[in-house]
Amino acid sequence: MPEPPGGADRHKGSTRLVLIAASDVAAHPGTTVGDIAARTGLPQSQISTAVARLKEAGAITVAPDPADRRRVLISPAAEPSARVEQVRTTTIDAALAAALGTDDPHRLREVTDALAVLARHLVP
Repeated sequence: MPEPPGGADRHKGSTRLVLIAASDVAAHPGTTVGDIAARTGLPQSQISTAVARLKEAGAITVAPDPADRRRVLISPAAEPSARVEQVRTTTIDAALAAALGTDDPHRLREVTDALAVLARHLVP
């Protein structure tokens, strides 16, 4: 995943947690931090950090919960931000070449195709 403009995020936490939170928000628009934590089994503090990163990236919007003004409702952003577009268009080629120790295009394509087959079988 490409680094955000200006280097590392000021919000700590793993990219994996951010992706888990983003996936949950996409599947459950209008959700809360507590609901995401309950569904994912992750600590609320980690979800709060992930939500802050997603908000800063423009991937989500937050609005006060009319039923409880202390909470916010989290939804995917209506339009992808520049940061979201950057992440979506970034390939794994450089990371894969480094992991394989080669930049042979044929080998990279072969492994990329194998990963696509694996992803198709792992994703419900």
